[in-house]
Amino acid sequence: MSATASFTVSGMTCAHCVASVKEEVSEIPGVTEVEVDLESGRLVVVAPTPVDPALVRAAVDEAGYSVSAQE
Repeated sequence: MSATASFTVSGMTCAHCVASVKEEVSEIPGVTEVEVDLESGRLVVVAPTPVDPALVRAAVDEAGYSVSAQE
């Protein structure tokens, strides 16, 4: 069983943006899968246990973008 969390990221405009967000979020301990959709800004994080949203926000900030919503 795995935990999935969804967020909306604002500020991404290209494939490089997606790659940056994906790379930073992938470095969070325990994260096993990261999906980023450029068009919708949707970020899906999968891990064996729930990931602290603050860690996801920090990783997205590190990539140069911001989390505008958590689903």
